[in-house]
Amino acid sequence: MSDEPQPQPQPEPQQQPEKGWAPRKPLAADAKKSGRTGWRRLVPTWRMVLGGFLVAAVLVVGGFFLGYHLVQIPAANALATQQANVYLYADGSVIARDGEVNRENVALSQISQDAQHAVLAAEDRDFYTESAVDPQAMVRAAWNTATGKGRQSGSTITQQYVKNYYLRQEQTVTRKVKEFFISIKLDREQTKDQILEGYLNTSFFGRGAYGIQSAAHAYYGVDASELDAGRAAYLAALVNAPSQYDVITHPENRDTVEDRWNYVLDGMVAEGWLEASERAGMTFPMPQRTTLSTSLSGQRGYIVNIVKDHLVSEGVVDEAALDTGGYRITTTLQKDKQDAFVDAVNDKLMDRLDKKNRKVDTYVRAGGASVDPRNGKVVAMYNGIDYVKQYTPNATRRDFQVGSSFKPFVFTAAVENGSRTQDGRPISPNTVYDGTSERPVQGWSGRYAPENEDHRDYGDITVREATDKSVNAVYAQMAVDVGPDKVRRTAIDLGLSEKTPSLDDAGPSIALGVATASVLDMASAYATLANHGEHADYTMVEKVTQNGENVELPERTTRQAVSRQAADTTTAVLRGVVESGTATAAQTAGRPAAGKTGTAEEDTAAWFAGYTPDLATVVAVMGQDPETAGHQPLYGAMGLPRVNGGGAPAEIWGQYTRHALADEPVKSFDLRLQPGAWKTQPPPGDSSTGPSEPGDDDSDTPGDEDTGDEPTGPDEAEPTQDSTDGGGTGDSTGGTWDDGGTTEGGPATGGDGANGDDDTGPGGLTGTLTQHGRRDLW
Repeated sequence: MSDEPQPQPQPEPQQQPEKGWAPRKPLAADAKKSGRTGWRRLVPTWRMVLGGFLVAAVLVVGGFFLGYHLVQIPAANALATQQANVYLYADGSVIARDGEVNRENVALSQISQDAQHAVLAAEDRDFYTESAVDPQAMVRAAWNTATGKGRQSGSTITQQYVKNYYLRQEQTVTRKVKEFFISIKLDREQTKDQILEGYLNTSFFGRGAYGIQSAAHAYYGVDASELDAGRAAYLAALVNAPSQYDVITHPENRDTVEDRWNYVLDGMVAEGWLEASERAGMTFPMPQRTTLSTSLSGQRGYIVNIVKDHLVSEGVVDEAALDTGGYRITTTLQKDKQDAFVDAVNDKLMDRLDKKNRKVDTYVRAGGASVDPRNGKVVAMYNGIDYVKQYTPNATRRDFQVGSSFKPFVFTAAVENGSRTQDGRPISPNTVYDGTSERPVQGWSGRYAPENEDHRDYGDITVREATDKSVNAVYAQMAVDVGPDKVRRTAIDLGLSEKTPSLDDAGPSIALGVATASVLDMASAYATLANHGEHADYTMVEKVTQNGENVELPERTTRQAVSRQAADTTTAVLRGVVESGTATAAQTAGRPAAGKTGTAEEDTAAWFAGYTPDLATVVAVMGQDPETAGHQPLYGAMGLPRVNGGGAPAEIWGQYTRHALADEPVKSFDLRLQPGAWKTQPPPGDSSTGPSEPGDDDSDTPGDEDTGDEPTGPDEAEPTQDSTDGGGTGDSTGGTWDDGGTTEGGPATGGDGANGDDDTGPGGLTGTLTQHGRRDLW
């Protein structure tokens, strides 16, 4: 064997792998190493699960804190803050609600316990003990909805309130996320009571009603504080499906609704909010088929707008604040009187129109206002047939002449100012004037010669007769004797607005009523006469609250606008107009009354302004073209030759007053007249006795020139001023007159008068004034 080294075998050269390639171990080897074979290799390891859980937890917690930080409680949405202004009669019943949203927010204390519990039983029985959100309930609701058990909400009351008040109603993930975080924050910032109150004020109950207060009125005509368990349970059931669960509009759903109603009541019993014995005796409370309309149709729209203007003009609430809503406005209007006014206008005017066959009947409009003389409160108004058909409020418009209904202000001014005729005689009810038609007035720089109705000449006539017959020639002269400026001032003091058109610079024509005062202004002025010259500015608002807080109202005061003697002497004269003058139709009121008729130029309007000791009311019938809005004469309206104040206006006044005061005792006028008011005076130009002086007891013999009754002796001297019961004490400056009540009488007639006020109505009750037992026919 050779000692030389043997050559070693060389390994075969290996093929170099391509760049980027690595050898893969056999799967079997992997499985053997991990111990996982078959399907087990697809299951994540515990390390993977734990890691994934930790990552998810971090994401959830981080996302929660991020969302909690980023989502802020926003301002309330516009719909949630909108409320209606609620207008109420004096007795608290609703007149109307204005605004686009029918909602009236109330405090939780103004919602009955039954109503609170019913809603909780229906929507969230654990509200006071649970957190703001309930994920378990959300999942359960989603499952029930998906499996056909009906659409259900998994939201708590807090979440529902957030949706109603802060967010919109769309069903999106973004909205739901916001709802979640806002609910949590809100639950930390507000109490449960605050959240429940907000929820009850924002929930929709159908019939256009947002909030439980509006719903209580819409379905049952009561406040939320008056809801009992049965009615509250029905309202709570409505929240689930407001439109479908209204059993009046959807009677086919009655069974479903009753099931829901029973569910709510059973829940109240289960929670201890309702006694089982009380629950057992309950029957389903059907909601009202027709509820009080909250729209602005009929008289409601007029009232709402007039009261709004009144609030703004009086500085109670500005217009912008009213537009935001939420005000509860209690007016002075009395529902029974308001209804009586509407009925009287319909009975005595509207039902007599034939608009299809008489074009003039399409022109007819009516306006009325009624004021309590003692305090100036407006108790009723009539403005038109329907606000949505005739927008102009006829009780407050100032564009129709008041005609002869202005004349009493001239006489009041004469007595108040101690005025005298051109030849020096004091002006009193028995002052004699020249009633010749178209006689130029004396003592006026210009020429003014008004004509009487039908150009009738009356010759020498007393003021009281001239008032009964509405003689223009007499009152134009009296206006000059007093002074037009003093007449104007007296009219304003009594209650007319200083802004009344044609009241300034009218000259002698002021006496004929060329001014265009509103019906309401005239009612205020006549109320002052009824209240013995004491004036209280009219008001239509008794109380205003916003969100339960009282809004301060201007302090109300009264003032003596004219002396009692001036007002009462005017009343004595105006009693004759009703008893035997142009307004005998007003006797249907069945009470002592005083008043004056009036007709505008060309018969475009007819008026009656009258009062009893308790109520002053003015009615006007007006002519207006519905197309052009121009004033139109009323010749031929209702099939009559003409419309005058003694016709429909006085008839409306009589029926309304009779019903408006039906529950009030009949009162007599208690009058204190100007000195010498009842004395007969010589005609103008008669120098045999000379003019009478105020308080002159020696120059004339007391008596009544119409009856020839001229008693003599000390007991027949001028009466003394008495107290309200007619007792004979006081000084010698005036007289006390007491209405002797009413007696049955035959037809009362009056002579022809001026301005169309000469026509008298049918016969009726007649009254007398007594002066210490003596009858006086004027």
